[in-house]
Amino acid sequence: MNTYCLTLDLKNDPELIREYEAWHQQVWPEVLQSIKDAGIRNMKIYRFHTRLCMFMEVEDHFSFEDKARRDQENEIVQKWEGLMWTYQSSIPGADTGVKWQLMDLIFETKQA
Repeated sequence: MNTYCLTLDLKNDPELIREYEAWHQQVWPEVLQSIKDAGIRNMKIYRFHTRLCMFMEVEDHFSFEDKARRDQENEIVQKWEGLMWTYQSSIPGADTGVKWQLMDLIFETKQA
């Protein structure tokens, strides 16, 4: 199993942030199924002010390319992503229109 961390910003608007968090209390079942089907075993999103960090624990067969392809083919996921883009903003340094950015692991403790 692998773990990934990705980051994204939210628009700096308290009401939009509240709405974004509310949506994540009622994620559409089709979106949750697409996460599971891609091989993502666990996903968590943390927020500090406007910065989000998403942690994903994935099965060995998971690939970002396959997840992106599946998402493009899923009309409901595309509707969800369009809705979420209302609240989201690319982080500095990201390519135009690119959402979540994969972060580099620079430190990890190892338990014996």
